[in-house]
Amino acid sequence: MNSQGRDGVLERNASVKDELAPPGTTPTLDSLPRRIADFDTLGEALDYAANGRCGLNFHDARGTPQRSYTYAELRTDALVHARRFLALGVKPGDRIALVAETGADFAACFFGAVYAGALPVPLPLPTSFGGRDAYINQLSMQLKSSDPRLFLYPTELTHFCKDAGEKVGVSSRDWESLADVEPAGGDLPTAEPDDIAYLQYSSGSTRFPHGVAVTHRALLGNLHAHGVGLKVQDDDRCISWLPWYHDMGLVGCFLSPMSLQLSVDYLKTEDFARRPLAWLDMITRNPGSTVSYSPTFGYDICSRRMSSQTRAEDRFDLSRWRIAGNGADMIRPDVMQSFVDCFAAAGFRASAFCPSYGLAEATLAVSLMPPGEGIRVELVEENELSGCAPGQADQPKRYRAVVNCGRPVTGMEVQVRGSDGELLPDRGIGQVFVRGTSVMHSYFRDEESTRACLSPDGWLDTGDMGYMSKGYIFIVGRAKDMIIINGRNHWPQDIEWAVEQLPGFKSGDIAAFAITGPSGEETPAVLVHCRVSDNEERGRLRDQIRERVRAITGITPVVELVPPRTLPRTSSGKLSRVKARSLYLSGEIQPYDIAA
Repeated sequence: MNSQGRDGVLERNASVKDELAPPGTTPTLDSLPRRIADFDTLGEALDYAANGRCGLNFHDARGTPQRSYTYAELRTDALVHARRFLALGVKPGDRIALVAETGADFAACFFGAVYAGALPVPLPLPTSFGGRDAYINQLSMQLKSSDPRLFLYPTELTHFCKDAGEKVGVSSRDWESLADVEPAGGDLPTAEPDDIAYLQYSSGSTRFPHGVAVTHRALLGNLHAHGVGLKVQDDDRCISWLPWYHDMGLVGCFLSPMSLQLSVDYLKTEDFARRPLAWLDMITRNPGSTVSYSPTFGYDICSRRMSSQTRAEDRFDLSRWRIAGNGADMIRPDVMQSFVDCFAAAGFRASAFCPSYGLAEATLAVSLMPPGEGIRVELVEENELSGCAPGQADQPKRYRAVVNCGRPVTGMEVQVRGSDGELLPDRGIGQVFVRGTSVMHSYFRDEESTRACLSPDGWLDTGDMGYMSKGYIFIVGRAKDMIIINGRNHWPQDIEWAVEQLPGFKSGDIAAFAITGPSGEETPAVLVHCRVSDNEERGRLRDQIRERVRAITGITPVVELVPPRTLPRTSSGKLSRVKARSLYLSGEIQPYDIAA
C-alpha cells in the first residue's frame, strides 16, 4: 500500500511526450518505473498503476475513442464504490455479481468489490442466440451457485437481469443507481495474499456452473508470469475485443495490462462480431499497438471478410504488432497461414504469432511461446491422437498438424501422464497435469468437483490431452467433456439436458461431445437414442434436435439417431461420453440411415 494510505491522494508523474497513442486516449509511454505484477494483492497493483498516466480506453463500433479512463480515475471510483458496498451491507468474503460489460462501470465495480474485501463475480452478456429465457436461466444458475450479496448490471439490461435476480432472491440494481447510495465511513479491509480475489465462471456453464476461486497470490503469480513470458516492453500497448467474462479477456486483457502499467484499447465484443475488421483498423490507426490476443476463430473471420477486390496494404498497417496471441481453443495452423497470406502485405509478420495454452483453473496461462518464434507444428498420426494402436503397415497413415503451445510459464510445472498415472517420455501422448502458484484454490463450494481434479499435493488434472517435446507442450485434444467452439465453452450436460426437454426423451438417451471436422475445426456431435421406426418421422426428429441444440450453442451440430441401449455406460451405470465418442468415430456405433 502507498505511504499516504489507500484513500490518500496519489501524486501524478510529470507529463510525458507520447506519439504512440491516438488523440483522446491515455498514453503508451510513461515515466512510472515498470513493475512486472510483483504485488501481493490486486488492490496493491491498482494502487501502483494509479501513480502513472496509463489506463483503459473504450472505443465505439468503428474504433473511434469514446472514453479515456486512467488507472488513477479507476482507483478513485473503485474506492467510492467500495464504501457504497459497505453501506449496502457487503462484508469481506461476500460475492458481488457483475454483468461483465466492457466499460468503466464494470471496471470500477469490479475493483470496488476488491477494495471492499468482497469477491467480484463476472457474468456474461446476452448472446445473439438462445433468447431472453435462455439468458435469464444462465444468469439464474450462476447467481444461485455464487450466492452473491449483490447483483449489478447495465441499465439497458434491467429487463433481463432484474428477473434473473428475483428468480433466485438476490438483491440487484443497475450501475446508475449506485450513485444514490451514500458511501460508508471507516477503514476498508486489508486483503491478504491467500484470500480469494474473484470467482471465474466458464462462459458456457449454465445448468452445471463451476465457479473457479482464484486467490490474490495465484492471480498475481500468473500476471507476473504473463509479463515475463511476453517480455513486456516500455512501448507496448494492448488492443482487445475479448469479453471480460472469459478468463482470457478478464485476466489477459484487463487485469494483466493494469498490473503491468500498460494502456489498453477496447472494442466491444458485439462490435467485433458485427465488423471484425474494425479490430485490425484499430491496430492500424493506433501507432502504439503491439499486443493483441484472439482465439483462432478471430483470425479466421478476419481472413474470410477480406474482399478479393481489397488490398490489405491499402487499408491496414500491422507492422508494429509484436504479439499476436492465440489461445482459448484449438489452434489451427491452416487458419494462421491464411491470416498471414491475407495480411503479410500489410506488414503482419508470421513470427508475431504467440501460441499459448491455459485454462481458468490455472488462472489463465500455463504455457506461452517465446516471442518471435511464431507457429511451429509437428505431424502426429491420427491413431496416436485418439489413443488407438498404430495403424496396420498396409494401411495408409493419416497425420494431423499439432501446434506447439510454448514453454510452461514462470512458476508452472507440467506433466504428461499415462492412463495408469505413469509419467510419459517426450512425445508420449497422455493427460496433461499442471502444478504451480497460479493453480486455483478450488471450485467455489464444490468440494466433490475440486477433489476430482485437484490432488492434495497441488496437481491439477486439466482434462486435456497432449505431449511434451524438448520442453515445449503440444495439446492434441480433450479428455474431459468440455466442448469448445469458437472460443466459447459448452458443457455437454447442458446440450443433453436441452434435448431431454423434448417429448419422448429421458436422462441417458443423449450423449454430446466434440468431433474434429475435415479442416481441423471442432463441431458438437449429439447421439440420441431413437425409438421411432418411421424414417420420415426420424428425419423430423433429427431436425428438431438440431434446431434445439443450435438455439443454445449458436452452431449447427451433427445429430445422429441411434438404436436404444446403444450408448455405453461406466461400471457404475453412468453415461460414458468418452467411450461413446470413440465407438462412434471407429464405426462401432452405427446410426440410423436417414435420408437428407
